[in-house]
Amino acid sequence: MGLFDIGPKKKEEPAKETPVPQAGAKALEFVVQGETKRMMASGDASEFEMTLRLPDDGQSHDIVVKVDTLFSSTEEGSPEWFVKLYDAVGVVWENTPSADQTNERFFEIMPGQEKSFTLKITSPTGARYGDKITVLVNACLKDNPSMNDVATMQATARQSMLAVKTSIGHEKAVADSIASRAKPKPSGVFAILSPATIRGYVFVEAMNTDSLRDLVKGVRRTRGIVKGETSFAEIEHFLTPKPIVSGIVEGDIVELIAGPFKGEKARVQQIDENKEEITVELFEAMVPIPVTIRGDHVRVLEKER
Repeated sequence: MGLFDIGPKKKEEPAKETPVPQAGAKALEFVVQGETKRMMASGDASEFEMTLRLPDDGQSHDIVVKVDTLFSSTEEGSPEWFVKLYDAVGVVWENTPSADQTNERFFEIMPGQEKSFTLKITSPTGARYGDKITVLVNACLKDNPSMNDVATMQATARQSMLAVKTSIGHEKAVADSIASRAKPKPSGVFAILSPATIRGYVFVEAMNTDSLRDLVKGVRRTRGIVKGETSFAEIEHFLTPKPIVSGIVEGDIVELIAGPFKGEKARVQQIDENKEEITVELFEAMVPIPVTIRGDHVRVLEKER
């Protein structure tokens, strides 16, 4: 098959000369502080600080700055993220419905100066896990578009660790109720933790506070959601099982609560954490014979001083 031209040909115009930077000029460059790819909790905002460095040719330059966004969602109907680019004077560009959607702005930069920008990305409260937005901020010389650079920043929605207040003594019941409500339909709840040693709180791994608030509304013995997010470091120790001999030291006085010597008192002589066993010496034995038992077969009566 041949290739044909359709319609009248346009008159060719002489090619325009592209300005050449002076000797010693450096390329235009974006420098972004911190991580350019970040995980964000639903409803949170993150700011990216960036500096635009210009050719050091001793001249002022007209700069064209253009913003593009690429949004990928894990589910149909995921809410839109909010993006705002601003400088020391004010907002340069934003994607709110009422904003001017022209994505190009012009700036005149004086010799030897740099231009600073802040990009703010806000995740909506209804964001789904894994929703992602990529923002491209392109800058170039107005009279030489080939001298340009692009700053690429990305944010991905992640789950949050939230604390639900409960009546003391009803933590397990509240956790069970939340779980029963979360299972039948998509709720954005991934896990529920009710540590035995924590009173008055249940931890919920969920996407956002708003959906969790709706989920727990009406659950008996709940007293609201703690404002802010609980860090994983604060609850990590609850997820790591402790050896059953944890807290027992040599010299402790214990009571045996299982086995043939149940009810007897003894002193701890040795501890084997790998086997989770302890060796004790019974107080009432006619002959002091070491007895090895499981660590969970004793109750500490008196700690070694």
